[in-house]
Amino acid sequence: MTEEDLFTTAEAAAEVGFSIAAIDNWVRRGYLAPAGRRGRSNVYRLSDVFEVEKQRKHKHRRRT
Repeated sequence: MTEEDLFTTAEAAAEVGFSIAAIDNWVRRGYLAPAGRRGRSNVYRLSDVFEVEKQRKHKHRRRT
């Protein structure tokens, strides 16, 4: 894995169309784990972020 494959919270949020707060909530709730750090920022694999986003959408659909 190269550093280009990792996205900061803000970059990942922009890619999936969610807020930074949503990504932070996923981390706090244990849905998403950082893949590492870049300086003082957590970084994430975009595939992990999309997987959580997909699971969260699916869970909300089943409830309604």
